[in-house]
Amino acid sequence: MSTFKAPKGTYDLIPPVSATYLAVREAIAAPLRRSGYGYVETPGFEDVNLFARGVGESTDIVTKEMYAFETKGGDRLALRPEGTASVLRAALEANLHKQGNLPVKLWYSGSYYRYERPQKGRYRHFSQVGAEAIGSEDPALDAELIILADEAYRSLGLRNFRILLNSLGDKECRPVYREALQDFLRGLDLDEDTLRRAEINPLRVLDDKRESVQKQLVGAPLLRDHLCDACKAYHEEVRVLITAAGVVFEDDDKLVRGLDYYTRTTFEFVHDGLGSQSAVGGGGRYDGLSEMIGGPALPSVGWALGVDRTVLALEAEGVALDLPSATSVFAVALGEEARRILFGKVTELRRAGIAADFSFGGKGLKGSMKDANRSGARLALVAGERDLAEGVVQLKDMESGEQRAVALDDLLDAVRAELA
Repeated sequence: MSTFKAPKGTYDLIPPVSATYLAVREAIAAPLRRSGYGYVETPGFEDVNLFARGVGESTDIVTKEMYAFETKGGDRLALRPEGTASVLRAALEANLHKQGNLPVKLWYSGSYYRYERPQKGRYRHFSQVGAEAIGSEDPALDAELIILADEAYRSLGLRNFRILLNSLGDKECRPVYREALQDFLRGLDLDEDTLRRAEINPLRVLDDKRESVQKQLVGAPLLRDHLCDACKAYHEEVRVLITAAGVVFEDDDKLVRGLDYYTRTTFEFVHDGLGSQSAVGGGGRYDGLSEMIGGPALPSVGWALGVDRTVLALEAEGVALDLPSATSVFAVALGEEARRILFGKVTELRRAGIAADFSFGGKGLKGSMKDANRSGARLALVAGERDLAEGVVQLKDMESGEQRAVALDDLLDAVRAELA
Protein backbone atom coordinates (compact mmCIF):
# COMPACT_ATOMS: atom_id res chain seq x y z
CA MET A 1 0.00 0.00 0.00
CA SER A 2 1.24 3.51 -0.83
CA THR A 3 2.41 5.61 2.10
CA PHE A 4 0.82 8.67 0.47
CA LYS A 5 -2.84 9.67 0.62
CA ALA A 6 -4.91 12.41 -0.97
CA PRO A 7 -4.57 15.63 1.07
CA LYS A 8 -7.18 16.29 3.74
CA GLY A 9 -10.39 17.68 2.31
CA THR A 10 -9.70 16.42 -1.22
CA TYR A 11 -10.72 13.33 -3.15
CA ASP A 12 -9.72 11.22 -6.13
CA LEU A 13 -12.12 10.56 -8.99
CA ILE A 14 -11.73 6.96 -10.16
CA PRO A 15 -13.88 4.61 -12.26
CA PRO A 16 -16.74 3.89 -12.19
CA VAL A 17 -17.73 6.96 -10.11
CA SER A 18 -15.70 9.28 -12.34
CA ALA A 19 -18.04 8.46 -15.24
CA THR A 20 -20.91 10.07 -13.32
CA TYR A 21 -18.90 13.26 -12.77
CA LEU A 22 -18.05 13.43 -16.48
CA ALA A 23 -21.73 12.96 -17.37
CA VAL A 24 -22.75 15.75 -14.98
CA ARG A 25 -20.20 18.13 -16.48
CA GLU A 26 -21.40 17.30 -19.96
CA ALA A 27 -25.07 17.77 -19.01
CA ILE A 28 -24.37 21.21 -17.51
CA ALA A 29 -22.27 22.28 -20.48
CA ALA A 30 -24.66 21.04 -23.20
CA PRO A 31 -27.30 23.83 -22.89
CA LEU A 32 -24.51 26.44 -22.84
CA ARG A 33 -22.95 25.18 -26.07
CA ARG A 34 -26.38 25.29 -27.71
CA SER A 35 -26.74 28.92 -26.64
CA GLY A 36 -23.58 30.46 -28.07
CA TYR A 37 -21.19 30.05 -25.12
CA GLY A 38 -17.58 29.24 -26.07
CA TYR A 39 -15.19 27.29 -23.87
CA VAL A 40 -12.47 29.09 -21.87
CA GLU A 41 -9.79 27.60 -19.62
CA THR A 42 -7.70 29.65 -17.20
CA PRO A 43 -4.65 28.83 -15.03
CA GLY A 44 -5.17 27.16 -11.69
CA PHE A 45 -3.48 30.09 -9.95
CA GLU A 46 -3.62 33.86 -10.39
CA ASP A 47 -2.26 37.08 -8.93
CA VAL A 48 -3.59 37.17 -5.37
CA ASN A 49 -4.87 40.73 -5.89
CA LEU A 50 -7.25 39.59 -8.63
CA PHE A 51 -9.34 37.84 -5.98
CA ALA A 52 -8.71 40.37 -3.19
CA ARG A 53 -10.11 43.15 -5.38
CA GLY A 54 -12.80 41.21 -7.18
CA VAL A 55 -14.12 38.71 -4.66
CA GLY A 56 -13.72 41.17 -1.79
CA GLU A 57 -11.21 41.66 1.02
CA SER A 58 -13.92 41.22 3.68
CA THR A 59 -15.16 37.87 2.40
CA ASP A 60 -14.36 34.60 4.13
CA ILE A 61 -12.94 33.37 0.82
CA VAL A 62 -10.17 35.99 0.83
CA THR A 63 -9.60 36.37 4.59
CA LYS A 64 -9.77 32.72 5.64
CA GLU A 65 -10.06 30.27 2.76
CA MET A 66 -7.73 31.31 -0.06
CA TYR A 67 -4.53 29.33 -0.64
CA ALA A 68 -2.00 32.15 -1.14
CA PHE A 69 1.75 31.76 -1.58
CA GLU A 70 4.86 33.56 -2.76
CA THR A 71 6.93 32.21 -5.65
CA LYS A 72 10.72 32.03 -5.74
CA GLY A 73 10.61 35.15 -7.88
CA GLY A 74 8.63 37.04 -5.27
CA ASP A 75 5.22 36.97 -6.99
CA ARG A 76 2.18 36.70 -4.72
CA LEU A 77 -0.18 34.10 -6.20
CA ALA A 78 -3.31 32.26 -5.08
CA LEU A 79 -4.94 29.02 -6.13
CA ARG A 80 -8.20 30.11 -7.72
CA PRO A 81 -11.07 29.95 -5.18
CA GLU A 82 -13.72 30.72 -7.83
CA GLY A 83 -13.98 31.13 -11.59
CA THR A 84 -15.58 34.47 -12.47
CA ALA A 85 -12.65 36.78 -11.73
CA SER A 86 -10.26 34.53 -13.69
CA VAL A 87 -12.55 34.28 -16.71
CA LEU A 88 -13.14 38.04 -16.78
CA ARG A 89 -9.39 38.66 -16.47
CA ALA A 90 -8.77 36.31 -19.42
CA ALA A 91 -11.44 38.01 -21.54
CA LEU A 92 -9.99 41.45 -20.81
CA GLU A 93 -6.41 40.30 -21.46
CA ALA A 94 -7.44 38.85 -24.84
CA ASN A 95 -9.51 41.98 -25.67
CA LEU A 96 -12.55 39.84 -26.41
CA HIS A 97 -14.75 42.80 -25.46
CA LYS A 98 -13.25 44.87 -28.31
CA GLN A 99 -14.21 42.47 -31.09
CA GLY A 100 -17.62 44.06 -31.56
CA ASN A 101 -19.80 41.16 -30.50
CA LEU A 102 -21.15 41.78 -27.01
CA PRO A 103 -21.96 40.01 -24.84
CA VAL A 104 -18.91 37.77 -24.83
CA LYS A 105 -20.41 34.41 -23.79
CA LEU A 106 -18.03 31.92 -22.18
CA TRP A 107 -18.30 28.67 -20.25
CA TYR A 108 -15.66 26.84 -18.25
CA SER A 109 -15.03 23.72 -16.21
CA GLY A 110 -12.33 23.14 -13.66
CA SER A 111 -11.07 22.64 -10.12
CA TYR A 112 -11.14 25.30 -7.41
CA TYR A 113 -9.53 25.49 -4.00
CA ARG A 114 -10.59 26.82 -0.60
CA TYR A 115 -9.18 26.10 2.84
CA GLU A 116 -12.34 25.01 4.66
CA ARG A 117 -13.31 22.57 7.37
CA PRO A 118 -13.89 19.39 5.36
CA GLN A 119 -17.35 17.85 5.51
CA LYS A 120 -19.73 16.14 3.12
CA GLY A 121 -20.42 18.54 0.29
CA ARG A 122 -17.66 20.97 1.31
CA TYR A 123 -14.14 20.17 0.15
CA ARG A 124 -10.83 21.98 -0.14
CA HIS A 125 -10.66 20.95 -3.78
CA PHE A 126 -13.91 20.97 -5.73
CA SER A 127 -15.18 20.99 -9.29
CA GLN A 128 -17.46 23.50 -10.99
CA VAL A 129 -18.93 24.26 -14.39
CA GLY A 130 -19.58 27.94 -14.91
CA ALA A 131 -20.87 30.43 -17.47
CA GLU A 132 -20.33 34.16 -17.94
CA ALA A 133 -22.01 36.66 -20.27
CA ILE A 134 -19.72 39.70 -20.37
CA GLY A 135 -20.42 43.22 -21.59
CA SER A 136 -24.19 43.63 -21.71
CA GLU A 137 -26.76 44.93 -19.25
CA ASP A 138 -29.90 43.06 -20.26
CA PRO A 139 -32.40 41.27 -17.99
CA ALA A 140 -32.86 38.70 -20.78
CA LEU A 141 -29.25 37.57 -20.21
CA ASP A 142 -29.89 37.09 -16.49
CA ALA A 143 -33.02 35.11 -17.35
CA GLU A 144 -31.19 33.08 -20.02
CA LEU A 145 -28.55 31.86 -17.59
CA ILE A 146 -31.10 30.91 -14.93
CA ILE A 147 -33.14 29.02 -17.55
CA LEU A 148 -30.05 27.20 -18.87
CA ALA A 149 -29.04 26.04 -15.39
CA ASP A 150 -32.59 24.85 -14.76
CA GLU A 151 -32.50 22.91 -18.07
CA ALA A 152 -29.18 21.32 -17.14
CA TYR A 153 -30.42 20.08 -13.79
CA ARG A 154 -33.67 18.75 -15.24
CA SER A 155 -31.83 16.96 -18.05
CA LEU A 156 -29.99 15.01 -15.34
CA GLY A 157 -33.29 13.99 -13.76
CA LEU A 158 -33.12 16.32 -10.74
CA ARG A 159 -36.49 17.58 -9.55
CA ASN A 160 -36.18 18.52 -5.86
CA PHE A 161 -34.09 21.66 -6.24
CA ARG A 162 -35.26 25.21 -5.64
CA ILE A 163 -34.21 28.49 -7.23
CA LEU A 164 -33.88 31.45 -4.85
CA LEU A 165 -33.93 34.93 -6.41
CA ASN A 166 -33.17 38.42 -5.15
CA SER A 167 -31.91 41.83 -6.27
CA LEU A 168 -28.98 43.54 -4.57
CA GLY A 169 -29.57 46.93 -6.18
CA ASP A 170 -26.86 49.00 -7.85
CA LYS A 171 -24.45 51.84 -7.07
CA GLU A 172 -27.36 54.27 -6.93
CA CYS A 173 -29.62 52.59 -4.39
CA ARG A 174 -27.39 50.16 -2.50
CA PRO A 175 -25.48 52.86 -0.54
CA VAL A 176 -28.77 54.07 0.96
CA TYR A 177 -29.63 50.52 2.01
CA ARG A 178 -26.09 49.91 3.24
CA GLU A 179 -26.35 52.85 5.62
CA ALA A 180 -29.77 51.75 6.91
CA LEU A 181 -28.50 48.21 7.48
CA GLN A 182 -25.36 49.39 9.25
CA ASP A 183 -27.44 51.51 11.61
CA PHE A 184 -29.53 48.45 12.42
CA LEU A 185 -26.52 46.14 12.90
CA ARG A 186 -24.75 48.57 15.25
CA GLY A 187 -27.59 48.08 17.71
CA LEU A 188 -27.16 44.29 17.88
CA ASP A 189 -25.10 42.14 20.23
CA LEU A 190 -22.53 40.92 17.70
CA ASP A 191 -18.94 39.75 18.12
CA GLU A 192 -16.04 41.95 17.04
CA ASP A 193 -15.37 40.14 13.75
CA THR A 194 -19.02 40.44 12.71
CA LEU A 195 -19.15 44.11 13.68
CA ARG A 196 -15.99 44.74 11.66
CA ARG A 197 -17.55 42.96 8.70
CA ALA A 198 -20.67 45.09 9.10
CA GLU A 199 -18.58 48.22 8.64
CA ILE A 200 -16.83 46.89 5.52
CA ASN A 201 -19.71 45.06 3.83
CA PRO A 202 -22.88 44.85 5.94
CA LEU A 203 -24.70 42.70 3.37
CA ARG A 204 -22.32 39.87 4.23
CA VAL A 205 -23.75 39.77 7.75
CA LEU A 206 -27.13 38.77 6.28
CA ASP A 207 -25.38 35.67 4.89
CA ASP A 208 -24.12 34.62 8.35
CA LYS A 209 -25.43 31.09 8.98
CA ARG A 210 -25.08 31.15 12.79
CA GLU A 211 -28.43 30.87 14.55
CA SER A 212 -27.36 33.43 17.19
CA VAL A 213 -26.90 36.00 14.42
CA GLN A 214 -29.96 35.05 12.38
CA LYS A 215 -32.22 35.49 15.43
CA GLN A 216 -31.05 39.08 15.79
CA LEU A 217 -31.60 39.82 12.10
CA VAL A 218 -35.38 39.54 12.46
CA GLY A 219 -36.71 42.97 11.59
CA ALA A 220 -33.61 44.02 9.64
CA PRO A 221 -34.31 46.49 6.80
CA LEU A 222 -34.90 44.75 3.46
CA LEU A 223 -33.13 45.70 0.28
CA ARG A 224 -36.33 45.43 -1.77
CA ASP A 225 -37.70 48.40 0.17
CA HIS A 226 -34.71 50.52 -0.88
CA LEU A 227 -34.40 49.58 -4.58
CA CYS A 228 -34.47 52.47 -7.03
CA ASP A 229 -37.06 52.46 -9.81
CA ALA A 230 -34.53 51.24 -12.40
CA CYS A 231 -33.51 48.25 -10.27
CA LYS A 232 -37.14 47.41 -9.48
CA ALA A 233 -38.02 47.43 -13.19
CA TYR A 234 -34.93 45.37 -14.08
CA HIS A 235 -35.66 42.75 -11.45
CA GLU A 236 -39.31 42.51 -12.42
CA GLU A 237 -38.34 41.89 -16.06
CA VAL A 238 -36.07 39.02 -14.99
CA ARG A 239 -38.94 37.54 -13.00
CA VAL A 240 -41.36 37.89 -15.92
CA LEU A 241 -38.98 36.24 -18.40
CA ILE A 242 -38.12 33.19 -16.30
CA THR A 243 -41.77 32.76 -15.31
CA ALA A 244 -42.78 32.79 -18.99
CA ALA A 245 -40.20 30.04 -19.59
CA GLY A 246 -41.93 27.86 -16.98
CA VAL A 247 -39.10 28.12 -14.46
CA VAL A 248 -40.33 28.13 -10.86
CA PHE A 249 -38.44 30.28 -8.36
CA GLU A 250 -38.78 31.70 -4.85
CA ASP A 251 -38.15 35.32 -3.87
CA ASP A 252 -35.59 35.45 -1.04
CA ASP A 253 -35.07 38.94 0.44
CA LYS A 254 -31.99 37.88 2.42
CA LEU A 255 -30.12 36.16 -0.40
CA VAL A 256 -26.80 37.98 -0.85
CA ARG A 257 -24.31 35.24 -1.90
CA GLY A 258 -20.75 35.21 -0.56
CA LEU A 259 -18.92 37.46 -3.02
CA ASP A 260 -18.67 41.25 -3.01
CA TYR A 261 -18.94 41.78 -6.77
CA TYR A 262 -22.65 40.99 -7.19
CA THR A 263 -25.11 43.72 -8.19
CA ARG A 264 -28.80 43.56 -9.02
CA THR A 265 -29.81 39.97 -9.90
CA THR A 266 -28.53 37.29 -7.54
CA PHE A 267 -29.73 33.69 -7.41
CA GLU A 268 -28.96 30.36 -5.82
CA PHE A 269 -29.86 26.76 -6.56
CA VAL A 270 -30.47 24.76 -3.39
CA HIS A 271 -31.32 21.12 -2.75
CA ASP A 272 -32.93 20.29 0.57
CA GLY A 273 -31.63 16.72 0.48
CA LEU A 274 -28.06 17.85 1.18
CA GLY A 275 -28.40 19.06 4.75
CA SER A 276 -26.46 22.18 5.77
CA GLN A 277 -24.53 22.32 2.49
CA SER A 278 -27.71 22.77 0.47
CA ALA A 279 -26.44 25.14 -2.23
CA VAL A 280 -25.60 23.29 -5.43
CA GLY A 281 -24.88 26.42 -7.47
CA GLY A 282 -25.56 30.08 -7.87
CA GLY A 283 -24.58 33.34 -9.43
CA GLY A 284 -25.78 36.75 -10.42
CA ARG A 285 -24.97 40.06 -12.08
CA TYR A 286 -21.61 41.76 -11.43
CA ASP A 287 -21.68 45.05 -13.33
CA GLY A 288 -18.72 46.65 -11.53
CA LEU A 289 -16.24 43.76 -11.41
CA SER A 290 -14.40 44.70 -14.61
CA GLU A 291 -13.61 48.15 -13.22
CA MET A 292 -12.56 46.64 -9.87
CA ILE A 293 -9.80 44.65 -11.60
CA GLY A 294 -8.64 47.50 -13.84
CA GLY A 295 -10.81 47.03 -16.93
CA PRO A 296 -13.47 49.20 -18.59
CA ALA A 297 -17.12 49.24 -17.56
CA LEU A 298 -18.48 45.86 -18.68
CA PRO A 299 -21.82 44.90 -17.09
CA SER A 300 -21.89 41.10 -16.84
CA VAL A 301 -23.75 38.15 -15.37
CA GLY A 302 -22.83 34.53 -14.68
CA TRP A 303 -23.11 31.44 -12.52
CA ALA A 304 -21.17 28.42 -11.29
CA LEU A 305 -22.70 25.03 -10.55
CA GLY A 306 -20.93 22.57 -8.26
CA VAL A 307 -20.29 19.20 -9.89
CA ASP A 308 -19.61 17.53 -6.53
CA ARG A 309 -22.83 18.75 -4.96
CA THR A 310 -24.85 17.98 -8.07
CA VAL A 311 -23.68 14.37 -7.80
CA LEU A 312 -24.72 14.36 -4.12
CA ALA A 313 -28.12 15.78 -5.11
CA LEU A 314 -28.57 12.96 -7.64
CA GLU A 315 -27.75 10.44 -4.91
CA ALA A 316 -30.20 12.13 -2.52
CA GLU A 317 -32.99 11.76 -5.07
CA GLY A 318 -31.97 8.22 -6.00
CA VAL A 319 -31.32 9.23 -9.60
CA ALA A 320 -29.03 6.82 -11.45
CA LEU A 321 -27.71 8.22 -14.71
CA ASP A 322 -27.98 6.04 -17.80
CA LEU A 323 -24.27 5.85 -18.58
CA PRO A 324 -23.01 4.05 -21.67
CA SER A 325 -20.62 1.19 -21.06
CA ALA A 326 -16.98 2.14 -21.46
CA THR A 327 -16.48 -0.98 -23.58
CA SER A 328 -18.79 -2.40 -26.26
CA VAL A 329 -16.59 -5.24 -27.52
CA PHE A 330 -14.01 -7.31 -25.63
CA ALA A 331 -11.58 -9.58 -27.51
CA VAL A 332 -10.36 -12.89 -26.09
CA ALA A 333 -7.48 -14.51 -27.98
CA LEU A 334 -6.33 -18.11 -27.48
CA GLY A 335 -2.81 -18.59 -28.79
CA GLU A 336 -0.12 -16.28 -30.17
CA GLU A 337 -1.42 -16.12 -33.74
CA ALA A 338 -4.92 -15.34 -32.44
CA ARG A 339 -3.46 -12.57 -30.25
CA ARG A 340 -1.85 -10.84 -33.21
CA ILE A 341 -4.92 -11.08 -35.42
CA LEU A 342 -7.50 -10.12 -32.78
CA PHE A 343 -5.34 -7.23 -31.59
CA GLY A 344 -5.42 -5.93 -35.14
CA LYS A 345 -9.22 -6.33 -35.23
CA VAL A 346 -9.57 -4.42 -31.95
CA THR A 347 -7.56 -1.56 -33.48
CA GLU A 348 -9.81 -1.67 -36.57
CA LEU A 349 -12.97 -1.50 -34.41
CA ARG A 350 -11.60 1.44 -32.43
CA ARG A 351 -10.75 3.34 -35.61
CA ALA A 352 -14.33 2.77 -36.72
CA GLY A 353 -15.57 4.48 -33.54
CA ILE A 354 -16.46 1.34 -31.58
CA ALA A 355 -15.30 1.08 -27.95
CA ALA A 356 -13.23 -2.09 -27.83
CA ASP A 357 -10.79 -3.67 -25.37
CA PHE A 358 -8.46 -6.66 -25.33
CA SER A 359 -7.53 -9.38 -22.83
CA PHE A 360 -3.95 -8.48 -21.99
CA GLY A 361 -1.46 -10.53 -20.03
CA GLY A 362 -1.75 -13.91 -21.79
CA LYS A 363 -4.56 -15.23 -19.56
CA GLY A 364 -6.42 -18.42 -20.32
CA LEU A 365 -10.02 -18.64 -21.55
CA LYS A 366 -11.58 -18.63 -18.08
CA GLY A 367 -9.61 -15.62 -16.82
CA SER A 368 -10.12 -13.71 -20.05
CA MET A 369 -13.89 -14.26 -20.01
CA LYS A 370 -13.97 -12.93 -16.44
CA ASP A 371 -12.27 -9.80 -17.77
CA ALA A 372 -14.88 -9.59 -20.51
CA ASN A 373 -17.69 -9.78 -17.95
CA ARG A 374 -16.11 -7.14 -15.73
CA SER A 375 -15.67 -4.78 -18.69
CA GLY A 376 -19.44 -4.53 -19.20
CA ALA A 377 -19.03 -5.23 -22.92
CA ARG A 378 -22.10 -6.20 -24.94
CA LEU A 379 -20.10 -8.51 -27.19
CA ALA A 380 -17.07 -10.75 -26.85
CA LEU A 381 -14.82 -11.82 -29.70
CA VAL A 382 -13.26 -15.21 -29.05
CA ALA A 383 -10.83 -16.94 -31.40
CA GLY A 384 -8.34 -19.79 -31.23
CA GLU A 385 -6.11 -21.47 -33.80
CA ARG A 386 -8.97 -23.61 -35.22
CA ASP A 387 -11.20 -20.57 -35.71
CA LEU A 388 -8.46 -18.72 -37.55
CA ALA A 389 -7.74 -21.73 -39.76
CA GLU A 390 -11.39 -21.47 -40.86
CA GLY A 391 -11.15 -17.68 -41.26
CA VAL A 392 -13.73 -16.93 -38.54
CA VAL A 393 -14.06 -15.50 -35.04
CA GLN A 394 -16.72 -16.39 -32.48
CA LEU A 395 -19.03 -13.44 -31.73
CA LYS A 396 -20.72 -13.89 -28.34
CA ASP A 397 -23.62 -11.86 -26.95
CA MET A 398 -22.70 -11.35 -23.30
CA GLU A 399 -26.30 -10.80 -22.23
CA SER A 400 -27.98 -13.79 -23.88
CA GLY A 401 -24.95 -16.06 -24.08
CA GLU A 402 -25.68 -16.77 -27.77
CA GLN A 403 -22.61 -17.28 -29.93
CA ARG A 404 -22.04 -17.53 -33.68
CA ALA A 405 -19.14 -17.70 -36.08
CA VAL A 406 -18.46 -14.61 -38.17
CA ALA A 407 -16.00 -14.35 -41.06
CA LEU A 408 -12.99 -12.19 -40.17
CA ASP A 409 -13.55 -10.02 -43.24
CA ASP A 410 -17.16 -9.37 -42.18
CA LEU A 411 -16.45 -8.71 -38.49
CA LEU A 412 -16.80 -4.91 -38.53
CA ASP A 413 -20.20 -5.04 -40.26
CA ALA A 414 -21.40 -7.83 -37.96
CA VAL A 415 -20.39 -5.92 -34.82
CA ARG A 416 -22.08 -2.76 -36.07
CA ALA A 417 -25.27 -4.68 -36.75
CA GLU A 418 -25.27 -6.25 -33.27
CA LEU A 419 -24.68 -2.90 -31.55
CA ALA A 420 -27.24 -0.96 -33.60
